[in-house]
Amino acid sequence: MNPKETKELIFTFFKGMGMGAADIVPGVSGGTIAFITGIYDKLLGSITSLNVGLFKKLKSEGIIAVWKHVNGTFLLALFSGILFSVATLASVITFLMEEHPILIWSFFFGLVLASIFHVGKSVSDWNTKNIFGIVLGTAVAYFITTLPPLGQTDSLIYIFFCAMVAICAMILPGISGSFILLILGAYQSVLTAVKEYDFVLIGVFALGCVVGLLSFSKGLKWMLTKHRNFTIAVLTGFLIGSLNKLWPWKENLQLLHTHSDGRKDYLQGNVLPNVFDGDPMISHAVM
Repeated sequence: MNPKETKELIFTFFKGMGMGAADIVPGVSGGTIAFITGIYDKLLGSITSLNVGLFKKLKSEGIIAVWKHVNGTFLLALFSGILFSVATLASVITFLMEEHPILIWSFFFGLVLASIFHVGKSVSDWNTKNIFGIVLGTAVAYFITTLPPLGQTDSLIYIFFCAMVAICAMILPGISGSFILLILGAYQSVLTAVKEYDFVLIGVFALGCVVGLLSFSKGLKWMLTKHRNFTIAVLTGFLIGSLNKLWPWKENLQLLHTHSDGRKDYLQGNVLPNVFDGDPMISHAVM
């Protein structure tokens, strides 16, 4: 491996760390990080190459050919970065969200706001169809941010289902996989499993992610290939709609649920900074 390839892999690892850190926060998508760092199409291409045809290639051409076909070195570096970030930053980000919520949410709000322009400029023709796409994406993402969470559950079958749904969101810019987990009532279970090294629950969750990712990525790649401008317009809308969740200054409107450990879920509304009362924003509150 030459120095240029080594440098590229190191950067890919750090991009994976960025994706992992973003996916921990309910409201931010790792897909957004992949898009703005320029690896989104490469990631989808590598994921969609993982299919049953690989067994035939493995038998006829060997493991090296399979590794090159799926861009294995890229995937290994990227997912190593994601896993390293999740394993090491889960507690840190949770602490920062509890102790410095305005700062953290402001950072991600600014990141996504800047990403809107970065992703949107990829649309080469803002015709009626693509304008409809950005409006549709905005409406869908905004609606998702208003959904209340379900009750928490540790059922392995349910965790598997939640993982399938969440991983689809995680690779979509603007749709937060961790926020989907929060809505489905599985966020705290997964986060606790990571911090406490519950490998059974982590394994079930990972399996659900693999199944969901392989099922969803092919359709998304087809959309980007056949209807790229419309798809990117929809993804840009997802980013716009997600800003409703990421707005840092909120007020508690209604208590929705109290967990056994004392954590509380609130229905919240956005307020302007000058009328913010200074109360900490609850990390598990919903819009």
